[in-house]
Amino acid sequence: MSDSTGTPASIERFGAYVHHERGLSARTAAEYTADLRDFARFLGKNVSDSVLLHAQREDVGRYVQTLTGRRRYSPAAVKRRVASIRGFYKFARLTGLVSENVVADFPAPKGVRNLPKVLSEREVAKLLSAKVHVDDELMYARDHAIFELMYAAGLRIGELVKLDVRDVDRERRIMRVRGKGNKTRIVLFNKTGLHALNRYLAVRPNAPTDALFVSKRNQRLTVRGVRFAFEAMKRAAGIEGAATPHALRHSFATHLLEHGADLMVIKELLGHESLSTTQIYTNVSIEHMRRKYEDAHPRDKQAAGS
Repeated sequence: MSDSTGTPASIERFGAYVHHERGLSARTAAEYTADLRDFARFLGKNVSDSVLLHAQREDVGRYVQTLTGRRRYSPAAVKRRVASIRGFYKFARLTGLVSENVVADFPAPKGVRNLPKVLSEREVAKLLSAKVHVDDELMYARDHAIFELMYAAGLRIGELVKLDVRDVDRERRIMRVRGKGNKTRIVLFNKTGLHALNRYLAVRPNAPTDALFVSKRNQRLTVRGVRFAFEAMKRAAGIEGAATPHALRHSFATHLLEHGADLMVIKELLGHESLSTTQIYTNVSIEHMRRKYEDAHPRDKQAAGS
């Protein structure tokens, strides 16, 4: 059975499940359901629950071969589609739609994992000292507090906009953060972040919202608003490239690692479930060291000048 959009009811149920019960964003749920519709179309001309729920492990294998071969999808794109399919059949088994999860141990495709974009410490310093909204104390203080805290605590942009005033303990310099899947964790922030936050709170209007960061209309600041503010600060700082607010989270982890922080501590601060997710910053740190080494080693400089 399908709805008016041609989407099988089982896919709609799965989309609602990952959004409302697992706490994933509406955008992520939509991406999952789009992946599954594509897989259902691959299985047969009639996109239906029957076709989808009778698929076998071999069908998934053929689908992946099509993605990596004729359709030339990137490893990351293939990996996400496999994750969507595995998640769907796990859900179908749990809810009794199928008697067996035939792809429970289906391996994720291997591919080159791109290293995250990281700003140098110098670039971060330039960004956080950028002169934007100098004629508007509220906007100036708010935007600098936002990015000081994102870098100080390794926050995701979605986590930052969810912060309420009561989530912040300025005396102990800790914050209660609601991360992916609505999981709560405690993060730390530094004295520089506290100074920026105090400056902002001193001019924050008495808005009719519990949100820590508010817009000019005294409403909770949106992800889009944070991105807009970041682009303005990036331009003012003269930072080029495709850096985003999320780069501050990557920079936080990489710089802590380079300055001797324990990987397990970084894992907890970032809210990663697996240490293997955090270990990518080890590779980033090595690449940073390599660039510094090659720029500084006197023998290479002598060879270049000879």
